[in-house]
Amino acid sequence: MPDCALNKRLIGVVVPVSALRSKESVGVGEFADLVEFAQLAVKLDIGLIQLLPVNDTGYESSPYFALTAFALNPIYLRIGDIPESEGFRKNLDEMCTAFEGLKRVPYYKVAKTKIELLRDMYDAHKDAIEQDSAFNKWITANGWIAPYAVYRVLKEENDMKSWMDWPTSGHLDEKEIDALWNNRGKRARHLFWAWVQYHLDKQFSAAAKEIQKLGIVLKGDIPILMNIDSADVWAHPDIFNNELSAGAPPDMYSPAGQNWGFPIYDWQAQEKNNFAWWKERLKLAGKYYGAYRIDHVLGFFRIWSTSRKNDSAALGRYVEADPIKVSDMKALGYDSGRIRWICEPHIPTHEIWDAVQRNGGGNQQDVEHVFNTALERIGNEELWLFKNYINGEQDIRNLDIHPSAKNYLCLVWANRIFLEYEQGCYAPLWYYKNSRAYLSLSAAEKEALDKLIEKKDASSQKKWEAQGKKLLAVLVESSPMQACAEDLGAVPLCVPKTLAKLKIFGLRVVRWHRQWDTAGQPYIPLAEYPELSVCTPSVHDSSTMREWWENEAEQDAFAHFIGAPSLPKVYNPGTARIVLKAVAAAASRIRVFQMQDLLHLSPRWYGEDPADDRINVPGTCNEFNWCWRLPATICEIADDVELVGAVKMLAAVKKAAEQKVSRKAAAI
Repeated sequence: MPDCALNKRLIGVVVPVSALRSKESVGVGEFADLVEFAQLAVKLDIGLIQLLPVNDTGYESSPYFALTAFALNPIYLRIGDIPESEGFRKNLDEMCTAFEGLKRVPYYKVAKTKIELLRDMYDAHKDAIEQDSAFNKWITANGWIAPYAVYRVLKEENDMKSWMDWPTSGHLDEKEIDALWNNRGKRARHLFWAWVQYHLDKQFSAAAKEIQKLGIVLKGDIPILMNIDSADVWAHPDIFNNELSAGAPPDMYSPAGQNWGFPIYDWQAQEKNNFAWWKERLKLAGKYYGAYRIDHVLGFFRIWSTSRKNDSAALGRYVEADPIKVSDMKALGYDSGRIRWICEPHIPTHEIWDAVQRNGGGNQQDVEHVFNTALERIGNEELWLFKNYINGEQDIRNLDIHPSAKNYLCLVWANRIFLEYEQGCYAPLWYYKNSRAYLSLSAAEKEALDKLIEKKDASSQKKWEAQGKKLLAVLVESSPMQACAEDLGAVPLCVPKTLAKLKIFGLRVVRWHRQWDTAGQPYIPLAEYPELSVCTPSVHDSSTMREWWENEAEQDAFAHFIGAPSLPKVYNPGTARIVLKAVAAAASRIRVFQMQDLLHLSPRWYGEDPADDRINVPGTCNEFNWCWRLPATICEIADDVELVGAVKMLAAVKKAAEQKVSRKAAAI
């Protein structure tokens, strides 16, 4: 197990590379900008810079929808620093003029324009590039480049469609990929992508070394999951389970849960080759980072998964979990009819008529078509079951029936206690207590059923703990980088215990770290945060502190929590200083702040609408998300004397807390 890289208290800043703005960058932040940003961090007494994922996402702005776990995003390349850019200065100047004045990153346009210019540069110097010994040596040292480049070219040939929609060249084995890589007719197109990655690696490596020289820890973000439309899932189908889609169960913010669309891992298959894919991923990340954030660490213990046949994550289950079996139900005294009652939706005749005629404006023929197409009657009863060929919401949506009937049947599909996910294996639905079957049970029957589910959950917890320990130990032992976990959500009891044992830092988001089961849901005192944790007031998926304070916060409760009952009701630099100072004094070893929250320590950087400073609004897809930029160049921000003094104040709070800890240790 590596020694802890973050062995002292630090103040950190979180910023997407894309958000950086300098005199040299073109329309978007670039890896080379990180050096200037690190110099600003030194001036602010900040010791850690945390980035969002930086992998290639194609023309998708979300850094969590990567086309690969290995290749870097071409949008972050400083084209003017590449030797082959000679003769293309006019093109770069035109790009600067077109993009630099924009408030947010025009992601698609910048990505497309950069790739087109890089192609022109490559074509102009193709022969020299292909004979470059350093370039060819780099290709040999990076085995992931061939499948990535082949995938990229095939994706272009198929109009950027997902590999699942390609008419040919679906999954290819290693020999087939190598044959395409070495195909003379496509050689130049493959080498283009390798050449782009070669320069990205050089620029990011150079920036990372300079940041390390400045005494700054660079922290990366490694999402646990891979986009199904990625080179990795395409080239390594054996280590993924594409039949299931990962996500999160329902909570107060997402009543239907979250279905991310990502495949889950086949951990048994990964273990057979000693987790080679993960180890290679960490090895590459270790070239740049001293620490890394494990996105959704809970997925290493158990992952919420939904069948590809369903859309709603409320129809999901934890993988792996101890299943409910027919024998368990029979032990409760259920016969086959009773088992069918709790495991299959039962639909009264009148509900179909109501859905189609009364609420949907349909006629008798529409109703009868629903019965004939989708449902099977139970004897002579006025109750119906779904036909055997319907196995999920997708099958219902594909039916040629009245739209109101489709919507109704999709709702009814979840009206059951247990969902059979494999033959003879059942899982309770998230909202099973609202089902028709559960509500029909007696109090004693409900109690017995609840105890069975609780018993299975307890046995599942043991499985999750064993798996989490095994998988996270592989990560910790495979890299000297310090692992930091994003452990938010419905956290099993085994998670904090396992993280502490492996010395993996947990995450504490102040606004969400509360005693949710206690009356009044009080905040957990900052002084009680674990030392091995990262504390933050906001994250990229949340509002900034300014927006939270003005539109979401229970101001009086939070003001009393941080010991500032007279805290201003309007968020201004004074409010920001009090709030961020309190967070900076938390017991966590690392306290990180979004760059937007730090900027609000100075009146100079207040925009009209606080919502404009968000990075991402979960559950939405638009040109706003992931495209926030610094409001000025790094150099201009560094000249803000008030901002510099206010951020240095946070570092001073950190030093005072260190001294307090030292005195306490000495007294002991």
